[in-house]
This record gives sequence, C-alpha cells and structure tokens, in this order.
Amino acid sequence: MKVAIIVGSKNDADKIKSTAKALNELQVPYKAFAMSAHRIPEELTKTLKELEDDGYEVIIAAAGLAAHLPGVVASKTILPVIGLPINAALNGLDSLLSIVQMPPAIPVATVGIDAGYNAGILAAQILGIKYPELQKRLTTMRQEMKNKLINEKNLEL
Repeated sequence: MKVAIIVGSKNDADKIKSTAKALNELQVPYKAFAMSAHRIPEELTKTLKELEDDGYEVIIAAAGLAAHLPGVVASKTILPVIGLPINAALNGLDSLLSIVQMPPAIPVATVGIDAGYNAGILAAQILGIKYPELQKRLTTMRQEMKNKLINEKNLEL
C-alpha cells in the first residue's frame, strides 16, 4: 500500500502538506516528488516506471497554471491518478478545468482547488478497496468526525 505525490516544482510543496497530513493520519505510506512534466519529461517517465515497479498503487499529481502534470502522468501509467488543482492564477479555475477536461480513456479523478486533504482521503478510499484495515481506519475517521460535529452542534452567540 503506497501512494506517490508529485508536484511540478518545489515551489508547490506547501500545497501538498495537507495531502501528507491525511495520508499520515490514515497510516498510508507515501513518497513525494517534484518533477516538471515540461522541463524534465524523461525523468518523469522514468520515475513513473520505477513507481509501478516498486508497487505504488495510486498517484496524486498537483499542478497549477496550465496544470498538465496530472494528465501527462495519467497518459504514462494505468495506475489511478488523482489531480489536485493548485491556485496559481485565475483563482485556480484554469488549473481545475485543465485537469478535469481529459480526453477519453485517459481519466484523472479530480478534487477541488487546493483540496490536498481530500486528495489524500480519496487515495486512501481507493486503496481501502484492497486493504480492509485501511477501510476500518477510514470508517473510524468518519465516525469520529461525525461525533465531533454532533458534540459541537450547539452554538453560543
């Protein structure tokens, strides 16, 4: 059970901290990389092959501006790819639209703009199909969230 997180540059590292937080909370091993689909495409291709060979099962690709990284990753692997649009320009709408508008047969599951935590949760849900212990941790997490919200439902104004 392993997840790879890929961003286009080190400048985007802060945008995936919440992704790492979600995976850590659920005890899902991950490794993060900074690789540009435009500047080092050969290195990206090589790394994706290594990830497949090393047993990674889901990839989260975060990108802003033109946001090609998730689509390029999806075009080079059959592993599930989760696109994380980053707010780099136009309030992130350009990134979101670029990631969700993939051609037929090259899908990228996509979460909201800067929704790194949800990307981590979605990766865990995908893995939970195969790993019952992870499914249990997800169920516990969801129940704890519900309990907390029920306990905090009364507002004092």
